[in-house]
Amino acid sequence: MSKPRQLLARWGETLAAERLAAQGYTILAQNVRTPYGEIDIVARDLAFIVFVEVKTRSSTTYGQPEESITARKRAHLLASAQHYLQTHPELEGGWRIDVIAIRRQPPAPLEFVHFENAIGRD
Repeated sequence: MSKPRQLLARWGETLAAERLAAQGYTILAQNVRTPYGEIDIVARDLAFIVFVEVKTRSSTTYGQPEESITARKRAHLLASAQHYLQTHPELEGGWRIDVIAIRRQPPAPLEFVHFENAIGRD
């Protein structure tokens, strides 16, 4: 990933964590590496552990941010979440995977869309 894309991604992840915290979520971890990929944000929302994938885009050339979650990415997110839970048995309660899509296309206003339980478990 190029440096500008890395900076945009980190900016989006920081913004997402700040917004989640402002909504009452407790941020447990960020940028967690697992054998199956990275988890952008791990948070607690009441009784749920929430794994959050953040997608930030500065243009729609390649589609909307949430459209970049492929079947392969969904599988990696599920495996990463399950691995995290197995290595943190102290975390109790249900869990879900959310997606936060951030569109930053000046001069248009910033768009922040939170898709709760976006990736279902079979």
